[in-house]
Amino acid sequence: MNILIVEDDQQLAEQLVASLNENGHQTVHVSDGEAGEQQATQMAYDVMIVDRMLPKQDGLTMISNLRQAGMKTPVLILSALGQVDDRVTGLRAGGDDYLSKPYAFSELLARVEILGRRAESQSTDTTVTVADLSLDRIGHSAERAGQKITLQPREYRLLEYLMRNEGRLVTRTMLLEHVWDLHFDPQTNVIDVHISRLRAKIDKDFDTALLQTVRGRGYRLAQPDDVSE
Repeated sequence: MNILIVEDDQQLAEQLVASLNENGHQTVHVSDGEAGEQQATQMAYDVMIVDRMLPKQDGLTMISNLRQAGMKTPVLILSALGQVDDRVTGLRAGGDDYLSKPYAFSELLARVEILGRRAESQSTDTTVTVADLSLDRIGHSAERAGQKITLQPREYRLLEYLMRNEGRLVTRTMLLEHVWDLHFDPQTNVIDVHISRLRAKIDKDFDTALLQTVRGRGYRLAQPDDVSE
């Protein structure tokens, strides 16, 4: 999974990053609430781990702002405040789970992985739409501006993942993990080949290109005037 960690305790953050990476996850760390909110809107994450007490903007405000903006990414709140009222406040602010400090990493890992699986299983939308491009998750088919687009199975998975993360940067590592089920880079051009084929199908015959390459970083599917940087 791709995990965003928002934690101002540098030592604790370094431990989290190292341990989660060792368990096969990809992590990004920022140390304050404003940076966390910005990062969450720029890139796709499967789970966010957010400390409650953060500089610049506290964790609950950050989570509440993201929820109001429509973001559904699961959030695990970390906090030294562990009373019942504290946990209830955190959950009502938009957190999906709450873990009091100090904690055992094995418990944190289990909670994070449960949140990731739960989010995936609850994804029930049958149609995904970006601009005039739509994807039918039941029929595994796509069309743009009323024109049917024929997709191979891997192209379908690639397009679905990009569309579900509309407007956000999707890295090559994320594509390898979510589309090819690989947790390492096989050092091939497999992603480039599939992106090229997909771009030819969804953009070539249309006035507006939706599939964008972010040089040196990854890819993004969005309308040109709807890009978060």
